[in-house]
Amino acid sequence: MSEEMIEKTENAARIEAPDDEKAPEKPEKSPLRETIEYILYLVCVVIGCLLFIRFVAVRSVVDGHSMNDTLHDKDNLIVEKITYYIREPARYDVVVFRLKNDRKTHYIKRIIGLPGETVQIIEGYVYINGEKLEDDIYCKDLIEYGYTADQPITLGEDEYFCMGDNRNHSKDSRSVDVGPIKRSQFVGRAWIRFWPLTKIGKIE
Repeated sequence: MSEEMIEKTENAARIEAPDDEKAPEKPEKSPLRETIEYILYLVCVVIGCLLFIRFVAVRSVVDGHSMNDTLHDKDNLIVEKITYYIREPARYDVVVFRLKNDRKTHYIKRIIGLPGETVQIIEGYVYINGEKLEDDIYCKDLIEYGYTADQPITLGEDEYFCMGDNRNHSKDSRSVDVGPIKRSQFVGRAWIRFWPLTKIGKIE
């Protein structure tokens, strides 16, 4: 190949595309536009967090010993809210609920009695509709005080009877201050303990 041909080939390799075929350059964003986009991003994050807390899950910390030996003081939990959109609360679910006269105070207890059932404590044992609750494996001691449940308590259509697993050291539905819990008082179902790490796992 002649030197003239090589020079023409090299020149051809360096030919640039016409101006009308070049990719358009992105216009620079103004400071005002960047500020607005950042504010909108923050608003979306805040709304997302609020929706998550309102409809999905919240963190909760156990305060006290009323749920020993299932849960202990200062345990950190995830309380989920999805389950009760899908199904009704069930016996032995561990739930977090608000007090009816103090919605800022939250208790964590286990559901024992369901809507329409009659609950009574007789000689240290829980009876449902006159029959001993034989599969209640969560209370290891005889119940010393039945309080209001010394007499039969018939739950309404939207009421649940909740007690701590450490029943001799628990303020729960047996107390006049707490009483039967309406579903609207439920915050959610205790799902996972994530702290301390040595006890991480699903709550049963």
